[in-house]
Amino acid sequence: MTSPEPNLRSAPTGEPNELSATEAARAIAVGEITSERLVGSCLARIAEREETVRAWAFLDPDYALEQARAADVLRGSGGTIGPLHGVPVGLKDIIDTRAMPTENGTPLDAGRQPARDATIVNLLRQAGAVIMGKTVTTELAFFHPGKTRNPVDPNRTPGGSSSGSAAAVADRMVPLAIGTQTYGSLIRPASFCGVVGFKPSFGLISRHGLLSLSPPLDTVGGFGRSVDDVALLCEALIGHDPNDPATEPRARPRLLESARSEPPVTPSFALVKSPAWDKADDDARAGFDELVRALGTACEQVELPDVFGQAHSLLHKLATADMARLLGPYEKRGGEHLSQELREQLGEGRAVSAVDYNAARDGQEILNAGLDAIFDRFDAIVTTAARGQAPRDLKTTGDPAFSVLWTYCGVPALSLPLLTGNDGLPIGVQVVGRKFDDARLLRTANWLARELGS
Repeated sequence: MTSPEPNLRSAPTGEPNELSATEAARAIAVGEITSERLVGSCLARIAEREETVRAWAFLDPDYALEQARAADVLRGSGGTIGPLHGVPVGLKDIIDTRAMPTENGTPLDAGRQPARDATIVNLLRQAGAVIMGKTVTTELAFFHPGKTRNPVDPNRTPGGSSSGSAAAVADRMVPLAIGTQTYGSLIRPASFCGVVGFKPSFGLISRHGLLSLSPPLDTVGGFGRSVDDVALLCEALIGHDPNDPATEPRARPRLLESARSEPPVTPSFALVKSPAWDKADDDARAGFDELVRALGTACEQVELPDVFGQAHSLLHKLATADMARLLGPYEKRGGEHLSQELREQLGEGRAVSAVDYNAARDGQEILNAGLDAIFDRFDAIVTTAARGQAPRDLKTTGDPAFSVLWTYCGVPALSLPLLTGNDGLPIGVQVVGRKFDDARLLRTANWLARELGS
């Protein structure tokens, strides 16, 4: 069945797959375009580019179009529509879906068909989204690369572990995609592929029905082409879920409304070079020198106390110990199918003592208190999202060192594609906010993007 296109206003010029998520949602809501046309355009782009980019782990074009036509019928009948009505969204292939396989980036889960949807999939459906397909993840969402290539330069890594999600959005295959972060798996791919990546505060979005690496760290977020896009997406996913104890009952922030609002005064930024700054490439350092000059008195460099240098070691203890427990069953039933780097990680995790693990948990609160002192003076922290441009090496997903502090502390972070490296590839500016002040961070990031001409 094809959906009718009655009373359509003048459709936007250009191919629909070029629309941002907020543009697409508005155009569908007011009748300028149908969901079927948008999804069809995205599928055409995938057919053209997938052999090069390799962003998708599972895609059923007929199922995607079936959802789109149903969305058009609902809108045409005058039914209530949600904020993502008819907009296609890609899902990282560690998110359970009852209508599609979820294989977690490993042959040990080949053909795995979940019995029910993850909580966030239910929320996406309630918001009216079209579940486009499953995007490639690295092996069990760790570091070993999957098949995805960077759409800006296919000889370079797209980053990881949310490789396919970032690449699909960057290549205009889909306007939105879901990713997750335990080390730097949202921010780094966003930087390498030149899209906006948003890691909300830890505990805002449910992880129920997702592959878990480390419960004190795992965070759900998303990719889009603008700050408004990721605000629209993540606002639909926020909420308390009794199945995820990290989510607590709290007022739902109005992310999109806040992102679009003007700050009451000019925002102030703390340039924090973080303990990893020595790893930054020359072009990233040069880009930040220009950024600081452009912001003038609105930006001040702030040095972190030495204790923050422990963040990487503390996060690593949490992650490895939890992975040894949660991913150990994979090793038992088929260790020969796991990469050497993952097996080594599991071995490290088994050696972490309970004393060290609990000390690492305690450190999260201690370091957050130190960050609060910065956020009492500044609207946001700015720092680099990655070492520099995406490495020309498909055997790596890059270094997550520039994300681990913010992941460890559970604060919201966002990568904006504002800088360009020596080879013409993007370098993300990472903007970080106070925990649970995600709306303010998005407003500040939007101001920064406008101010710097993005």
